[in-house]
Amino acid sequence: MRSTEHIGIIGAGIVGLALARHIALHRPGTRVTVLEKENRVAAHQTGHNSGVVHAGLYYRPGSLKATLCRRGVGLLREYCAEHDLPYREVGKLLVAVNAEEEARLDDIERRAEENGVPGVTRLGPDGIREIEPHSVGLAALHSPTTAITDYVAIAEQLADDLRRSGGVVLLNTPVIDVRQDHDGTEVLTGDPKGERVIHRFDRLIVCGGLQSDRLAAMAGADADPRIVPFRGHYHEIVPERRDLVRGLLYPVPDPRYPFLGVHLTRHVHGEVMAGPNAILATAREGYRARDLVPRELAKTLSWPGFWRLARRHWTVGARETFVSASRSVFAAQARRLLPEITAADLRPAEAGVRAQALGRDGSLLDDFHVDTRGRVVCVRNAPSPAATSSLAIAEFLYDGYVAGW
Repeated sequence: MRSTEHIGIIGAGIVGLALARHIALHRPGTRVTVLEKENRVAAHQTGHNSGVVHAGLYYRPGSLKATLCRRGVGLLREYCAEHDLPYREVGKLLVAVNAEEEARLDDIERRAEENGVPGVTRLGPDGIREIEPHSVGLAALHSPTTAITDYVAIAEQLADDLRRSGGVVLLNTPVIDVRQDHDGTEVLTGDPKGERVIHRFDRLIVCGGLQSDRLAAMAGADADPRIVPFRGHYHEIVPERRDLVRGLLYPVPDPRYPFLGVHLTRHVHGEVMAGPNAILATAREGYRARDLVPRELAKTLSWPGFWRLARRHWTVGARETFVSASRSVFAAQARRLLPEITAADLRPAEAGVRAQALGRDGSLLDDFHVDTRGRVVCVRNAPSPAATSSLAIAEFLYDGYVAGW
């Protein structure tokens, strides 16, 4: 290893920053530079999620999701304690409201046990009310160690750690092109003044989230999978009704879909959110319904996988669009878990956009997916629980793709 080795990372979300910090700490003498097109870290998926630290209830045992989540929880808890960052184990209640959902709890309980999730218990109606007095259901699973945190604060701390280790985070630095040769990679970036700069790296790692497929394509990677953005609308419960929810209140997920449905989550700063639903976004970073980038929407609609997915699940898409369009319908979805809630208890809140990797065959990628192209490593899919798993993902990427360089 040369002492002048220079590693570049595209993307200052929590995954990119965790990896940058890990490299700086474990590869002395290496220069690490993070390139970020926004004027702050954690501007997209990291800064628009629910703040939940997932315990690993749902994930297929043996999958990267399950393995990295369980490892990531412990690392994140320790990191928050070390840096005095918020971390509260408020617990999650997974509530079944009909016989079909109750039957699904058996498989989730089995997965939780195989994944080593501590303290998970099966509850009946009385047990549900003890944990969440305003909720009702036939049965539930309770995960007492599921926690909440502030992922933006964590990302900012990771960036500070990197800088103290000699690394650099370049904000307002969008990537325009990536080129490789036998000696390394060149990344062409712009700045707010329109100037172009070429950055030279020995190796490059792409952690681009919503832009990950585009960045991978710049490096010569295959078009498959394509990122399709799904906007998730949230509503906030008005302050005077926040006592309706103590912790985290979730429906039983349908295994056919990667989206969990409307759930209720208490945040570390006191807010209680309802949501999100999931509808197709008309821009990669389309956080508002009126956000439309025709070129980006055309790219989504031209992808064969999108239409194959749409043909299979158009009824779900129509339902999600209907829920998104009406606060009353949104409240009705929340009432499945929380019967007392009304439309008057909700007010619109900031939306998030999920980077869903979609194969050409219409398959939704459900696990982490990494490609290599020459001297470039591309994180093509980092789905939830990526924030929970971020420090473990950094270990995984370092051990599997960086340490051997």
